Amino acid sequence: MEILLSPQHQKLREEFRQFVDEEIVPNAGKFDKEENMPVELIKKMGDKGYLGANVPTKYGGKGLDALSLGILNEEFGRGYSSTQNILTVYGMVLQAILRCGNNQQKEYWIPKIISGELIVAYGLTEPNTGSDIKSLETVASKIGDEYIIQGEKMWITLAQVASLFLVFAKEKGEPVAFLVERKTPGLQVEPTFGLLGLRANMLGKVSFDQCRIPEDNIIGKMGTGFSHVASFSLDIGRYTTAWGCVGLGQACLDACRKYTETRKQFGDAIKKHQLIQKKMSEMIVDVRAARQLCFYSSCLREACDPESPFETLVAKYYGSAMVNRVAGNAVQIHGANGCGSEYPVQRYYRDAKIMEIIEGTSQMHEIMIANNYSKSGCGKDRF
Repeated sequence: MEILLSPQHQKLREEFRQFVDEEIVPNAGKFDKEENMPVELIKKMGDKGYLGANVPTKYGGKGLDALSLGILNEEFGRGYSSTQNILTVYGMVLQAILRCGNNQQKEYWIPKIISGELIVAYGLTEPNTGSDIKSLETVASKIGDEYIIQGEKMWITLAQVASLFLVFAKEKGEPVAFLVERKTPGLQVEPTFGLLGLRANMLGKVSFDQCRIPEDNIIGKMGTGFSHVASFSLDIGRYTTAWGCVGLGQACLDACRKYTETRKQFGDAIKKHQLIQKKMSEMIVDVRAARQLCFYSSCLREACDPESPFETLVAKYYGSAMVNRVAGNAVQIHGANGCGSEYPVQRYYRDAKIMEIIEGTSQMHEIMIANNYSKSGCGKDRF
């Protein structure tokens, strides 16, 4: 893949890697242990333009192409999956506003979000609803020029510190998406701790008790909350998560290469043992295959190919499965050391599992991939 990167992409990757190695890698273990990420780091990400990486420059974004966005998320995934997931959440909220918001909403909200002035959260999942988003129980009722929202959201990334929530609800059975400010009376957040992975994501349960939302805060048209707002935002979320999986897989590889060169058993570094070589070779091929799928997805996305969402599903599905295999091998190579907190592979293993759940479970991806392939022929004529 190195020879396929233009000098511009090479330069961007070096920039992203330097930021990650200086600001994230040395602190990832601390963030994980404390289940917290400094708001100052998010602001630094905004100052560098990373929060609005693929937002057009007219709104103050970095205006990166699809491949550059992928490289950014791979590097952040290599550094710490929680930081990469924050990029994903920002991308999902911004994509919703960019694709479905009106000009006034874009001009007002987007600059505040990409600068880090506003910390955002994506409010879709509920206590009784995950991938079945058409069964949302959060409701909105119109009274005059306002909407009253009642309901709960769970597992919401950045809920503990977010100042703006993109919230999905139903109004007379029709899906609708709102921008809801934290200061809204009736909005309460209950922190969530003790997570398996992505522990620094500052998750929470968000409750809406008769929250009054201005009609101007609706994103998109009434009834398009799922078909447009959610679909567009989830597509970009799956794309960046797929690249994040590649980065996490690369982190596992890097850790194992270092460990196998220094760990000795039976008089030799364990990298000379054939069973270790077998595991390493499987990991190398897995990571490279996932990167190729992501690269292909980026090419279709940049070309506005109609099959781009399908190939993104494929890349995210394979990438999340890949990183679980690779992280499992990484722990196994480290042996008992891999089970302790002294080595990062324990965290990699925990974070990897979350990748099979966020932005749609792997099981939902299997259904969607098979159905799209059989109905529309997506991918049939591709190499």
